[in-house]
Amino acid sequence: MTDVQILLQVTLAAIFFIMAIITDLRSQRIPNALSLAAILCGFVINGYYAHLDGLLLASFGFALAFIILFPIFIVRVLGAGDIKLMMGIGALMGPELLAWSLLYGVVAGAVTSVFLVVWQTGLSGVMKTLKRYWDCIYCRTYFKPEPGEAAGQKVPYAPALAIGWLVACVINYDLPRVYLQLSH
Repeated sequence: MTDVQILLQVTLAAIFFIMAIITDLRSQRIPNALSLAAILCGFVINGYYAHLDGLLLASFGFALAFIILFPIFIVRVLGAGDIKLMMGIGALMGPELLAWSLLYGVVAGAVTSVFLVVWQTGLSGVMKTLKRYWDCIYCRTYFKPEPGEAAGQKVPYAPALAIGWLVACVINYDLPRVYLQLSH
């Protein structure tokens, strides 16, 4: 992979993530057109720079995202937009970076989810959830979350996926070195 190809892939992926974060935070949706553009860019760029090997790499990244994330969608942990976006990132960046991105994204998701839920409900929402959990344990019965409670909130996951991708890029591609070489 050439430094120019890496720079192009990373720049496009960053743009796709920025757009996904904005729409996910505003409407809790990631547009299909955005995901489709990421998928197409992945196949075109990898095919252009690496020909058949690049198309295979894009295919494996695309398929790996689906294989890993579709079961998570089935149990309603992630939305379909998150999965389609990561299929595009997999096609653009390949299966190895996708796998690392997802791993780091899970860790980032634990942190960002807490911050987003506290931001959405405040500490009172968190306290309501903790009280409900205590009541569930004490009464040995499940009580559904009430409105305004932290546990009932939907959390946009695009920010966590973007953080995971960024960490994977910095570690795997040594991006500061790539950017410095291209600027000289």
